[in-house]
Amino acid sequence: MTAMPTEKEETTAPAGSAKRALVGRLSWGLADQAASSISNFVVGIYVARSLGLTAFGVFSLAWVTYGVVLNVSRGLATDPLVVRFSAVSEASWRGAVARSTGTALCIGSAIGAACLVAGLALGGRLGPAFACLGVVLPGLLLQDAWRFSFFAAGTGRKAFVNDVVWGVALVPAMVVAARVGSVAAFVLAWGASATVAAAYGCLQSGIRPRLAQVRGWLREQRDLGTRYLIENVSLSGASQLRAYGLGAIVGVGAVGAVRGAELLLGPFLAVLMGLSLVTVPEAARVLRHAPHRLGRFCLLLGGGQAAAALLWGMALLLVTDSLGELVLGSVWSSASELIVPVTFSVAGAGLGTGAAAGLRALGAARRSLRCQLFASACYVGGGLGGAALAGTVGSAWGVAAATVSGSAVWWLQLRSALRERHHNPIPEVRTP
Repeated sequence: MTAMPTEKEETTAPAGSAKRALVGRLSWGLADQAASSISNFVVGIYVARSLGLTAFGVFSLAWVTYGVVLNVSRGLATDPLVVRFSAVSEASWRGAVARSTGTALCIGSAIGAACLVAGLALGGRLGPAFACLGVVLPGLLLQDAWRFSFFAAGTGRKAFVNDVVWGVALVPAMVVAARVGSVAAFVLAWGASATVAAAYGCLQSGIRPRLAQVRGWLREQRDLGTRYLIENVSLSGASQLRAYGLGAIVGVGAVGAVRGAELLLGPFLAVLMGLSLVTVPEAARVLRHAPHRLGRFCLLLGGGQAAAALLWGMALLLVTDSLGELVLGSVWSSASELIVPVTFSVAGAGLGTGAAAGLRALGAARRSLRCQLFASACYVGGGLGGAALAGTVGSAWGVAAATVSGSAVWWLQLRSALRERHHNPIPEVRTP
């Protein structure tokens, strides 16, 4: 692995070279997320077409549960990593990555064991899916940790290759799952292939996760990690509460319909999530080298994503029923009714990510926590209140309104943080 550029080298580099480097890092972020999202999209579409609306709803409940656990891992392991160990020396990065990936693996093992026990006790349709999720959680979280580690180092190409390995491993796993024909089999196929990529990440980096140093990592990063944990879990926990509540109020099929509509936004979400892999490291670089440009960087980032989401949603409205059924099967008829509100929801989220990246780069964890708690409360209230009033469609519109409102709060907090830093120009980000 080549040494990463120092701050002095980046600062003195020609403007054209810096811009090309930025475009290169963003491009690898998009390519990596495209590889990841294609895999997830194929799994979702195959389950929807093969098992029907109700089974797809069960799969979606396991999926959102994984999202909660993933955000626990990111809050404690990889979010502090990208804030404090982007564009640092290679030695600092390698030491931090060993502890960060060890933390992710430890979290996956602990929560995975709890999911396994809960799934075995639960039984029914949900039990086997959750038991299998518990088995594969360690590999899923470790694979995700490698991606963020590579982007913190500015080597997004390695993250892309890792996700390609996951996609290749997924093909035979999906063939086996299709023969079994159950939700649990698809969960195992999805997670087992991620575990293959997680093992390959150790070979790519030449780093082994250090489980013995997890306690030290958590202690060193507790000022950011605790707040990011609460922030991330409030986000994914709100999604999980909305999914469970929607299933209880309307039915499990409604959860499948919402997930189906989200899959239709899949290509755009790949762009949004791909950018999210590099936005915080890039915002941190902007803050270090040209702090007066941070606000404009965040505005271009968020505004561009919101505009792209609206354009993609308009394109989806032109999709014919025959083509929609070809993609989603029986799920299409329910999912197509949600395209407009889900598009507004994604656009609001895209707008908010620009401000969120700025607050993360500033290390303003207290402000970002307040924003996320407000947004999550609105999300649950809008989603469940809308479901009680107008079923699945009402829930989708309630979430859209909540997301746009939450985005406004993110931007208000970023503006306040930038003004505060202007009057007190002491860096809020600790560097090792």
